[in-house]
Amino acid sequence: MRRMAKTGLTDADYAVLADFRYSLRVFLAFSESRAAEFDLTPQQHQALLAIRAAPDGKATIGYVAERLVLKPHSASGLVGRLEALGLLERVPGADDKRQVTLSLTEGAAGILAELSKTHREELRRLRPLLTDLLARIDAQG
Repeated sequence: MRRMAKTGLTDADYAVLADFRYSLRVFLAFSESRAAEFDLTPQQHQALLAIRAAPDGKATIGYVAERLVLKPHSASGLVGRLEALGLLERVPGADDKRQVTLSLTEGAAGILAELSKTHREELRRLRPLLTDLLARIDAQG
C-alpha cells in the first residue's frame, strides 16, 4: 500500500473516500429522480423538508437560506417560486406582522410525506454500505 509522504494518505484512503462520495451521489441521484416525479427540483424538495423540520416559528427565509446554504436573495426567490406553485404560505407574525414564517400547504405536506417515506426507505437500504464505508474511514485513521 502506497502512502503519500506529504499527505499521509494511502491508495486505500483515496479509494474509500471515492466510494463514499459515489454512494452519496447514488443517493442524491435517487432523490433528484423522486423529486422530479412530483415536478419538484431537488432544491425545492430540500426547502420543503427544511421548512417542515424547522422548530416552531423558525421557518423563515433566513432559515431556508441557512439550511440550504444559499444567499438570502436566492432563498427568497426559491420561496417565491414555491409559493407561486401553491406549496407554501407566508404567515405574518402574531405580534410583528413584518416577521413572516413559512408554512407548507396541505398539498405540499402530502408530497413531502411521500418523498420522505421513500427517502427513509432508501437510506435504510444504503445503511449497511454507508456504515461499512465509515468504519473503513475510521480504521484507516
